[in-house]
Amino acid sequence: MKILVTGGTGKAGTEVVRGLLRHGTSVRVLTRNKEAKLPDGAELAIGDLLEPDSVRSALNGVDKLFLLVGNVSDELTQALLTVAVARQAKVRHITYLSVFQAERFPDVAHFIGKYTVETSLKAFGIPFTVLRPAYFFQNDAQLKPVLTGVGLYPAPFGKAGIAAIDVRDIADAAVVSLTTDGHAGKTYDLVAPDPLSGLSAAAIWSEALNKEVRYGDLPLEAFEEQIRQIYPAWLAMDVRLMFQGYQERGDPSKADVDTLISLIGHAPRRYEDFAREMAAEWSK
Repeated sequence: MKILVTGGTGKAGTEVVRGLLRHGTSVRVLTRNKEAKLPDGAELAIGDLLEPDSVRSALNGVDKLFLLVGNVSDELTQALLTVAVARQAKVRHITYLSVFQAERFPDVAHFIGKYTVETSLKAFGIPFTVLRPAYFFQNDAQLKPVLTGVGLYPAPFGKAGIAAIDVRDIADAAVVSLTTDGHAGKTYDLVAPDPLSGLSAAAIWSEALNKEVRYGDLPLEAFEEQIRQIYPAWLAMDVRLMFQGYQERGDPSKADVDTLISLIGHAPRRYEDFAREMAAEWSK
């Protein structure tokens, strides 16, 4: 069996590729980057999701597709075109990486875009599984300068707590959905047991780094203005709306946690362990 992975060079996609290879599955990774560094054993296919011919070529000889599309302005177009080409190629199964409880966030552009893709998949006969991960633990690896420097946790999680997940658990779920039976037509929200608040994250980093880390608790308007210095205006607003939605209605449910445990066969990884891993790596 051969599986095509899109988005296979990013945080989650790389772990999916590694997981499939460990399982003994043949993996092809579609990317625009000719210099991409792939795990040993993965096959490189150069192409672009906006170029249907390149997707068609990458799907040649492929049995299943893991579809991951990044948060870009034309994400919806990329995803729908790829699904259409996969249907034409008669792939046996698509596992689509969506986002946590996508239908509950109609005000967040990339959430409702992913929900549209879910709706499209359900409209046709091709077998599919939808994985809906919450906030990635690994997003916080990029916070090293402020965590280790001024001792600040800046992500605006609020004080109630939001759902989050380790990308390695996402990969475990993807591998199961692509290599075992019983997942066609299923949708799984992927969450760790403990909601992550700004205060709890700061406390976890304080322990992991053995220094005081404070929660920034920045108002969302100020947060959006701050990240506009790094990201395009549309993306900064989209991210701000995402965090606003998370604060209002982004907590995990025990049923989702229990379903994930049953799916991947082990307890989800904890944010505390991720923070300790990062702290040990940063100290080298």
